[in-house]
Amino acid sequence: MKRKIIYILPLVIAILTIGAGCKKSTFDINKNPNLPTDSTINFRTVLPAALLNSANIVSNQWTWLQNWMGYWARSGSFAPNATEESYNVTSSFQTGVWSNLYDNAFDYQSIIAGARKVNAGYYEGVARIMRAHNFQILVDVYNNVPYFNALKGNANPTPTYDNGLAIYQDLFRQIDTAQKLLKTTSLTSGANADRVTNDIVFKGDPVKWRKFGNTLKLRLMVHMSALTTFNFARERDSILADGAGFITTIANGESAEVNPGFTADKPNNFHNAFIRNVQGNLTGLNNQNRANAYAVDYYTFNGDPRRNTFYTPVGSAYVGVPYGAPPVAANSTGNLSGIGTALGRTNIFSQWLLTSTESLFLQCEARFRGYIPGSAAATYQQAVTESFITNLLPTATSQAAAIATGTTQASNYLAGNASYPDVDFSVPSTLPGFTGGGLYAIISQKWFALNGFAPFEVWTDYRRTKMRYGVDPAVGFRLGPPISISPSNNSSVIPRRLIYPQSEYNFNAANVGGQGVINQFTSKIFWDL
Repeated sequence: MKRKIIYILPLVIAILTIGAGCKKSTFDINKNPNLPTDSTINFRTVLPAALLNSANIVSNQWTWLQNWMGYWARSGSFAPNATEESYNVTSSFQTGVWSNLYDNAFDYQSIIAGARKVNAGYYEGVARIMRAHNFQILVDVYNNVPYFNALKGNANPTPTYDNGLAIYQDLFRQIDTAQKLLKTTSLTSGANADRVTNDIVFKGDPVKWRKFGNTLKLRLMVHMSALTTFNFARERDSILADGAGFITTIANGESAEVNPGFTADKPNNFHNAFIRNVQGNLTGLNNQNRANAYAVDYYTFNGDPRRNTFYTPVGSAYVGVPYGAPPVAANSTGNLSGIGTALGRTNIFSQWLLTSTESLFLQCEARFRGYIPGSAAATYQQAVTESFITNLLPTATSQAAAIATGTTQASNYLAGNASYPDVDFSVPSTLPGFTGGGLYAIISQKWFALNGFAPFEVWTDYRRTKMRYGVDPAVGFRLGPPISISPSNNSSVIPRRLIYPQSEYNFNAANVGGQGVINQFTSKIFWDL
């Protein structure tokens, strides 16, 4: 499989190799100076760059899904993206998802290899968890992908494709290995030197990384909820045996977020791309990506104050544009609400990998389904409250103020929407096959909470649960229209996956060809039953 990671170094490693200095040596024309080796790569200094790149992928890669999931829409001041808005995606659509995730996974593979040689268990454990994180996303976007024989560079430039379920199953075991390493490694040994500095997520805390690993396992488990033969009890027992628990609250410093030292003149990459640049001016992407009318109307209908952090007002009003609307003056940039500055989280917070809010919703669904012990109802209220608190933190005078105000807002929101199945956890279900309103409320509120943060997870929920939610202000809440309807082909069917990138068809033709003809609407991820 010819891809960027096979023929050139990932950017992280290339920079480190160039900066490694020179020493007198014999010139050997049979050695490739661009091939990373143990002598040219310092796994300790690769880690922070790899973690930052992971956060860039999670926060910046998914504009098209922000649109498809009903959060953002194109301003009428910009020309339509015909491929995206017609849903007629091809092998040339969003190829960066594939290449960036594999490049990043290769960086973690190099960390694992280097750390192993010197028994740097902390570094290896972190890298194994993050490599699993990358492959989970790859499977959720493409289903079968190269895994067991991938990331071997020139040793295997055309790896075979592996079954998505088999990859998921191995990810559990990879996380187990990581958990054991993080539990048993000596943090005082020289092999784990500088971990506090180089770990720009949890500052060298192995327990928090174990919480991340357990939370990632929950994500895998709830994704597979439609599978009747999977051994969920085994994974529950593995999580309980680890004993660290899950990511809980941002106030505890457990939200998985990257911060190498962002400041006003060095904002995080999401803020710099989608909110304001270092000069304080709104960016081009901020002008291009406006509030989606679907979301604005839905937040407004529910009386949801989070609308005011996810979007900016036009005067005193919040005005969205229908996704795919024609580029006319009425839909122009100046007439519409933009992306809320709270999402930028500049100066105070960082770019996210897996937020405490998402973790709590995963725990809530896992408890609702009986995968792990605990009260789903209590966790549901905690998850909703965490979303409100998190959205207030960037502008609050203190963390304590954000917690107090967010807790009050969440309580008022839940009380004000009592009896509505998209908010009230206890109302009878309106969906066939579901006992009680709990699961519908969980999935709906996860959509409200992850606006801008994890549209790929919301896309997964949309595909795996088959739930649709929406609002018609004229008649009140109902099981509404699909999240986005493309006016380009009047389609209400959002693609269920992406097509493999053209580079695979060019350079790994036999193996990708073995996957058959891929259709974005009918070729599904293994858990999409």
